[in-house]
Amino acid sequence: MAFNIYACLMKKLFIKTHGCQMNFYDSEKMADLLKPHGYKIDICADNADLIVVNTCHIREKAVEKTYSELGRIRDQVKKRKEKTGKQSIVAVAGCVAQAQGKEIMKRSPWVDIVVGPQSYQNLPELIAKVDPIKKNNQINIDFPTIPKFDYLESEMNKREPSAFLTIQEGCDKFCAFCVVPYTRGAEYSRPIKSILDEAKKLIDIGVKEITLLGQNVNAWSYKGRDNKIWGLGRLIAELAKLKDLQFIRYTTSHPLDMDLELIEAHRDVSKLMPYLHLPVQSGSDNILKLMNRKHTAKDYRKVIEKVRDFKPDIAISGDFIVGFPGETDKDHQETLNLIKEIQYSQAYSFKYSVRPGTPAAVSFNQVNDEVKSKRLYEVQEILREQQLKFNLKSINSSIKVLVLRNGRKSNQYLGRSPFNQSVYFSSKHKNLIGSAVDINISEAFQNSLTGNVI
Repeated sequence: MAFNIYACLMKKLFIKTHGCQMNFYDSEKMADLLKPHGYKIDICADNADLIVVNTCHIREKAVEKTYSELGRIRDQVKKRKEKTGKQSIVAVAGCVAQAQGKEIMKRSPWVDIVVGPQSYQNLPELIAKVDPIKKNNQINIDFPTIPKFDYLESEMNKREPSAFLTIQEGCDKFCAFCVVPYTRGAEYSRPIKSILDEAKKLIDIGVKEITLLGQNVNAWSYKGRDNKIWGLGRLIAELAKLKDLQFIRYTTSHPLDMDLELIEAHRDVSKLMPYLHLPVQSGSDNILKLMNRKHTAKDYRKVIEKVRDFKPDIAISGDFIVGFPGETDKDHQETLNLIKEIQYSQAYSFKYSVRPGTPAAVSFNQVNDEVKSKRLYEVQEILREQQLKFNLKSINSSIKVLVLRNGRKSNQYLGRSPFNQSVYFSSKHKNLIGSAVDINISEAFQNSLTGNVI
């Protein structure tokens, strides 16, 4: 009872999120989880009663960013204590917490809580155990047998018109460069009812677009009401039946899990946006084998070809890693050739980063950083050209845009196109946020489009 009384007092919660969309989803759910315990989101860490740093472990820079962030927060907490006498609670969540929980406590012993991405449902309990005087640090980086989704609170904080919804977590692929299987665990598909219930709640609070999330989102499968195994394509078709949901997206996919039902959904389900993020990482079969990707460049090309057969206007996005251990000039050229052939609307490219604990980290064939930088530049030059070319095709066309928020200029709005492009337009109409409006595109740039309301 005492805790409930305490929970009635509003406390300030600040969450700093690094990394992928799934981390942003987790941060939203942590805020939802803590709301009944008296915590309200604040935009500033300076006066927060609880500070949560939700971390990413995918690249080395992201890890170091975490420790830099913690250094700044330590100073903010100290200043608040000196000024007000109030002690902030600091929690580190996410994949760095999972992978380096003990190291965090060693390097930053003033941190109160370390909690992994599969255990954040335990945050209220961990917070209740924290004693700022005794400094009894709490750590929970287990992989619980009961999924965290079973603990999601029914009450949701306000969302933007577009929201994330995690349907799958973990990975069984074990790519040689990736820490996800070690930080997120084995592949887990969330039950259909749980997904539909959350989607309905999101729609009830004004969400018009849902992006389905998963480390391998198209690996999602579950036994449906008809006792048949549903795949992502069937799930999307079911979600499309929800009346006030207008747009559906999903990410991130794996080439091995692009089945025919999902490909057909891009043709048959009008609410599914014509955009596919399908990472390949390399155009070289030699490197793909070393990466343990379990597919060839030809396999990837066939998937893209089939998708375009069913949905000719679809925008294709991807991921590329340059300078993977053992990568030769020939391997690099094969990646460039694949990029030129596929013609991406946008893509993400990075230099290979050693992740401790992964097979690639112990390779003796590490590529010189100068070579990595040169190859990355060559990859990004082509991708930039392709992105601009794709955007230029939109000029003088009419595109339905979901309005997400106000722009920086007076009477300006920012929206997203079906092809995942940022679209800026001006209008004197008030309260357009959350609306789907037709925009005539007048200008195209590298990363955005501009136009006028039709």
